[in-house]
Amino acid sequence: MPTILDAAAPDLSGLVRPGDTLMWGQANAEPLPLTQALVAQRQRLGRFRVMLGIAHADTFRPEHADHIDFIGYCGAGANRELTRAGLLDILPCHYSQLPALILSGALRIDVLLLQLSPADAQGRHSLALAHEYLLPALDSARVIIGEVNRQAPWVHGERTLRSDELDAVLYSDRPLLENPASPARPHDLDIARHIAGLVEDGATLQMGIGAIPDAVLGALADRRDLGVHSGSLGDGVAKLMQSGAINNRRKSIDRGLSVGGVLLGSRLLHDFAHDNPAFSLRSTAYTHDAGVLASLDRLVAINSAIEVDLTGQANSEVAAGRYLGAVGGLLDFLRGAHASRGGLPILALPSRAGASDRIVARLSGPVSVPRSDAGLVVTEHGVADLRGLSLQQRVRKMLDIAHPDSRARLEEDFYASR
Repeated sequence: MPTILDAAAPDLSGLVRPGDTLMWGQANAEPLPLTQALVAQRQRLGRFRVMLGIAHADTFRPEHADHIDFIGYCGAGANRELTRAGLLDILPCHYSQLPALILSGALRIDVLLLQLSPADAQGRHSLALAHEYLLPALDSARVIIGEVNRQAPWVHGERTLRSDELDAVLYSDRPLLENPASPARPHDLDIARHIAGLVEDGATLQMGIGAIPDAVLGALADRRDLGVHSGSLGDGVAKLMQSGAINNRRKSIDRGLSVGGVLLGSRLLHDFAHDNPAFSLRSTAYTHDAGVLASLDRLVAINSAIEVDLTGQANSEVAAGRYLGAVGGLLDFLRGAHASRGGLPILALPSRAGASDRIVARLSGPVSVPRSDAGLVVTEHGVADLRGLSLQQRVRKMLDIAHPDSRARLEEDFYASR
């Protein structure tokens, strides 16, 4: 049986060793009492490393680098303070690669921290808000520590845990972290209308994170028999499931199930997902698998990028010299939608942010998406379908969706750089 940790002062000594790498569920799945204890005890635990996903809590701050090394796949959320200070070492890999990296030991996870739901009548704890890359770590970590949160929803998924599978457990009763849908700006709504016009009844949706995917979901209330297969599931999915627009009836696989890796939303989503058999959380090895994605007919992948150039290649990682985004699952899902029968690989972004163009002549950061993987690019000014087009044809299409005030200059800059 697991060691029972004092909820008021959990002692992690003997569980965490100097040189260990630790990981936990990202965003709202972060087991706060355990991560906060890590920070408080860092000096006596010895130097260790943490693998960060999206951070919604500011648990880890630059001053904690005195005893903690930080690695992460993204610079999103509270991670931005660490990147600004030059303290977050980025792991630039595709999301689909994370399970193999963890299982092989190339990304060694020694200690896994989990937020779990209370056990059901069969003694099974749900992994609550996240499966994704936690599952391979469950099979490879030396130590597994669980926070059993009385307020965590019991969410159906491919795996559950019994208490005797944990090395230590902390019992808590605290509200979950939340992140409601992002407020839509006028250009987000324009982009959403363009994308909604492409989505047919019976399509299966994958959505990235942010205001544009949320706005797209809000524009699909009149659709029927939509499905979902995505890395993350948010409030917009819950609302469309409640209205009946999403029922997953016409999915070519996982019929009747909204499949995702992590829940990213508010209490509305958490309450709706609780013991709801229409939700199924899965490992990244499944949600981002190329073969699985190709087998989903009419997969509409809706993601964003920091900037896209006139040939269709995109940067989703760096803005103004700072690492703010990720490689993530962007290319996994674009390629999956390309391979899907009737699929739509969509990159959506405003043509301009403030005074800065986001449709550009040349990228200012890394090439996260090669132009060979470009599909449809959507701004508030329209849709550029680049599939099957030559470079010259792509430039014309992309200029049509760039900001009108920038088109002449972008064209001049593009040809001047050739």
